Amino acid sequence: MKHPPATEHAPVRLVGRHSGAPDKLGLVHVYTGKGKGKTTAAVGLAVRAAGAGMRVAFVQFVKGGRESSELESLRTLGIDVVRPATRSTGLMRNAATPHDHEAATAALAAAREALSGAFDLVVLDEACVAARSGLITPADLAAAIRDRALDVEVVLTGRDAPPEILKLADYISELRPQRHPFERGIHARRGIEF
Repeated sequence: MKHPPATEHAPVRLVGRHSGAPDKLGLVHVYTGKGKGKTTAAVGLAVRAAGAGMRVAFVQFVKGGRESSELESLRTLGIDVVRPATRSTGLMRNAATPHDHEAATAALAAAREALSGAFDLVVLDEACVAARSGLITPADLAAAIRDRALDVEVVLTGRDAPPEILKLADYISELRPQRHPFERGIHARRGIEF
């Protein structure tokens, strides 16, 4: 059974249309904003879900190049990590590459498969960035979320979450920077930022 369409003013509500277990509602979480910690929050939820015995998939949309430190830990916990991007993204230079488009398309295909019911929680890391940057369309991403199996909980991360995604969300958390060491010339550090 698929999710009913969301209205323009309210997220998907599943009362009476899920498995009946209070922890199996299949809600939508969005972690967005310009502040640090969107992926970190999603990783924390993935770890919590895995600790509760849930089947978890973690799909990365635009993070290529050197792997972030959390991925090996996620794998160790039995979380299925899907990472189609193998090279660093051109988005950091405002120039998406053909590889970026291919990786995001592959990530969307993997997301659709993961959302079909094989997993209890699916994290779509940087999916909002991929949609806002034109690597995939917001409409295709929203369709994948709407078409997911009824009890699948989904988390989307990334700056500038598109309106199509925000309309589907049951949780929206915006991280706003107040201070960041990048302002003082301190670059990303392994184990802290990646």
